[in-house]
Amino acid sequence: MLQAASLLALPGISHAFFTREGGVSEGIYASLNGGIGSQDEAPRVGQNRARMAAWLGVRPGHLLTAYQIHSPEVVIVEGPWPMDQRPRADALVTKRPGLAIAITTADCGPVLLADERACTVGAAHAGWRGAVAGVLEATLAAMERCGAARARIRAALGPMIRQSSYEVGPEFITALTAQNKANERFFAPAARAGHAQFDLAGYITARLAAAGVRYIEDLGHCTYSDPARFFSFRRSAHRGEADYGRHVNAIAVMN
Repeated sequence: MLQAASLLALPGISHAFFTREGGVSEGIYASLNGGIGSQDEAPRVGQNRARMAAWLGVRPGHLLTAYQIHSPEVVIVEGPWPMDQRPRADALVTKRPGLAIAITTADCGPVLLADERACTVGAAHAGWRGAVAGVLEATLAAMERCGAARARIRAALGPMIRQSSYEVGPEFITALTAQNKANERFFAPAARAGHAQFDLAGYITARLAAAGVRYIEDLGHCTYSDPARFFSFRRSAHRGEADYGRHVNAIAVMN
């Protein structure tokens, strides 16, 4: 489990970027796999998530994740839902004490946000598709509807695939630079002609800053290059593995 110093300093806020360590899953899912959508044994995933909920200080049924679709969709959470009725969204926001809102990742960028004064928190799943589509800005807007002030919000970026491990093709480069020529700064040369290394964390940070977030912390960990601590969709694909585990990244307002 990793924590951001900027969020750790906020009284009444509990958060964690859980790693793959400390759970009961086995094989390619070893060991703290929180992925409901994975092919791991459901009882093991349930036990892993119960351990995470306990660490956060909430009931097991109050660790809430959405059915993620790489979109800008945000849900303001008022209460828990059954596992099979998860909303289709890529960000959650709440000010209800005792609810841990979370997103799952295995290379995409997890962003946890908090406004201590408004007792409002957010969790955003920022892969490149969601970030381009505006999931970060939509999360900030939802937090404002709950009473948060953008200038007070603190944002923390957790483990994700980093530029040195994230090679992308020409279609990706064209799509982002066509949207905004300034996006060229997030690409570095790659070994293969026509390809580039994409700085997802830099892109997320720039979108948050442009949206008016003043306090941004990046933990700096790479999911791809550290198999002992992190799951990675891309690494699993390169190894020819049948599936991969998912991290849970959660934040809660406590009573």
